[in-house]
Amino acid sequence: MKNGFASFIMTIVMILIIVVLGLFGVLIYQDIMGEDSSQIVENFVSTYNPVTDNSVQDSKKITTPQVVKDKINQIINSSSGTKEDTNYSNVQINKYFYNQLNDYSKTIYKALESNKENLKTGTARIDLGTSFTSILEKENGENLLGQYYQSAVETYLYDNPDVFYISANKLYLNIETITKRKKKTYNVFINNGDKPNYFTDDFNSQSEVEEAIKMVEQTKNQIVTQKTNNVYSDIKLVHDYLINNVDYDTTVSQNNIYDIYGALVKNKCVCEGYAKAFKYLVDNMNIPCVMVIGKATNSNGTTENHAWNYVQINQNWYAVDCTWDDPVIIGNGKVGNETKYKYFLRGSSYINRDHISNGQFTDGGETYQYPALSVTDYR
Repeated sequence: MKNGFASFIMTIVMILIIVVLGLFGVLIYQDIMGEDSSQIVENFVSTYNPVTDNSVQDSKKITTPQVVKDKINQIINSSSGTKEDTNYSNVQINKYFYNQLNDYSKTIYKALESNKENLKTGTARIDLGTSFTSILEKENGENLLGQYYQSAVETYLYDNPDVFYISANKLYLNIETITKRKKKTYNVFINNGDKPNYFTDDFNSQSEVEEAIKMVEQTKNQIVTQKTNNVYSDIKLVHDYLINNVDYDTTVSQNNIYDIYGALVKNKCVCEGYAKAFKYLVDNMNIPCVMVIGKATNSNGTTENHAWNYVQINQNWYAVDCTWDDPVIIGNGKVGNETKYKYFLRGSSYINRDHISNGQFTDGGETYQYPALSVTDYR
């Protein structure tokens, strides 16, 4: 009888041990695997339209990048876990507009720069890790991150005209919210969302992009090899090349007219193409240069959206407007030197008579500070 009772007690004890171990195992599993984890993916679609040129016609306007949220809720198996921070602190960048960004936008900019080669695929995912968790924990965190993202992408494309094949309105900023028990972590990455790729409409594949880059670089090398190391002469070399080889597109309907491929390969563009090509070429001569946008009033008294450049010589900054130095000629006329250099290395007292710069490239976008121009023209 005693043996039977002892056996019964041992059985109860064993059952309790098994139950306790089972519960403990479930807790460990939930802690590691996050059985009740959920993922919320919020796609910020930055609809970004580049500065459009209206020197010839007023059919397009500068529009504001918009952030549109498309929320998808789904339960996931959290075996993928929360991604670790992706560290871009070792990326060194010293560019005029980049230096005006806050640290959060700089992180996104650095991520794009670090993945510059991968961007040529049109579908590469750019991981930002969990470095924005402190922002996203705030009540308006998503809106803040959307603003930082917009500033970073906008700045990256204006600082780097050689990335002419990327369309900002096809880049998606994704926020993954992973909840483990009561703790939330946020993983952020950029991809092409539901688009086939994030190329501009002018390109459909990596091979097309790589061929376009090759052709741009061939033109660039032909010009840069003529570099004299005299800053004035080198700026004039670039200015004259664009004036003599590029035609202004009066139709505003051709492909690539807003980028350096249109200017340097197709030899046809609008003012944004001139300004980006000028910056791209003098950048490759290690001459400080920025692109400027704003309004300009032509000889007919019409004020239009416009783009031009500021460039530095001997610690002073001067304005260069290649577009207006290359006017559209009707008939067999030629551009004389008085016209060809009318807007070449001008100081503020001259250029500001008909050019008004605007530090905000797009409504709601980053507001940039331009270099202070020399009051007088270059002599």
